[in-house]
Amino acid sequence: MLDDEAVTEAVARLAAGLGERVGELTADLLELYSAELPNLVHDDETVVSLLSASLFQNLDTAMRIFQHDIDPHRVEAPAAAMEYARRLAQRGTPVIDLIRAYYLGQSAILNQALAEGRRQVHDPELLGAMMQRALTGAFVFIDRITRQVVSAYQEERDRWLLNRSAVRAARVRELLRGVGTESAVIEAALGYRLRGLHLAMIVWHAVEPSQGNALGSLESVTAAVAEGLPVTGQPLLVPADERCAWVWFPVERAVLPDEDHVQRVLAKAEPTVRLVLGDPGDGIEGFRRSHRQAERVHTLAVTAGEQCERALTFRDVGAIALMTSDLAATRSWVGDILGELATDDEQHERLRETLLVFLATGCSYTAAAAKLTMHKNSVQYRVRKAEEALGRTVADNRLDVELALKVCQRLGTAVLVTP
Repeated sequence: MLDDEAVTEAVARLAAGLGERVGELTADLLELYSAELPNLVHDDETVVSLLSASLFQNLDTAMRIFQHDIDPHRVEAPAAAMEYARRLAQRGTPVIDLIRAYYLGQSAILNQALAEGRRQVHDPELLGAMMQRALTGAFVFIDRITRQVVSAYQEERDRWLLNRSAVRAARVRELLRGVGTESAVIEAALGYRLRGLHLAMIVWHAVEPSQGNALGSLESVTAAVAEGLPVTGQPLLVPADERCAWVWFPVERAVLPDEDHVQRVLAKAEPTVRLVLGDPGDGIEGFRRSHRQAERVHTLAVTAGEQCERALTFRDVGAIALMTSDLAATRSWVGDILGELATDDEQHERLRETLLVFLATGCSYTAAAAKLTMHKNSVQYRVRKAEEALGRTVADNRLDVELALKVCQRLGTAVLVTP
């Protein structure tokens, strides 16, 4: 049986041998990145120099860990590695490239370690134990360092977005207030064309995201939504705060993204992400109007809380959104129109749902039954019970009843009466 101390000493000798070649190994990794991650090495000279320093310091740290039997759980990422991560964040380089660089490097260095081990050691059992030790230690080291540099990347990305956007955010707020009419000057400040059609979106995290990279994830969602639109340029994204962003898409035609596309985008995003869209508008006034519409729908979504759908459009809920500016008055109106039917319990919720579908299908019991996958007689029963709760037939005030039911569907407990 191999002595643990003998394995430790053999690993130390192996690390010492590789440690003498850190400069050479750094050059090898740069060549590897040139083939696998060319955007990292075909960049500004100062950034590539920082990448080289990061590689050198990481390699040197790793070799010292094995040479002196240091616990990799206690190692901190080298200064150059942290700064390189921050620099990539500032330049908008995807964080996945940073992560991939570390794991490509880990694989390449382990291959070098195996080759060096075969040169130094001729006992297969000892070599196997050495490589097992090296593999375990390398994984712990890379996992710890990667978590640290990704955290630095995410923090810098949020800070950079906020700082970079501060001037643009001020100009956008002025524009929304109607201050400034020189479109050429505003366009130069924003880096965004104000002529043409604009579709406004508000995208936000309903609660603090688990990953901590709030604005970065909102950027990704924005880019994904843009793929489903006939855009004529890059969207304008302005952080409203640390968890919310205002967005404008320059679009060729007055269309909204396909609902299925939006749902696919949200399915891939963090579950905390929500978005709302205004209607497309032309020119500066359209820029403002589309955003005002998105703001109204945003207010509705926040008021509705967790039960609200993750994506809403002004086109679908505009009338309801306009009612959320005075929630107390809306709640009172819903109570006046629906009476007992506005009670917040499961029984009345079923009645409201059935009645809304009944009205939406042209008061057809057969069509409503098909949509609800219920028997026609069950629909008739529920509609009769709903009318009893209303205190009148739905035909007496159909438009108001239907609107009040939709308000209940969207705002839920915010406008319902506690039993």
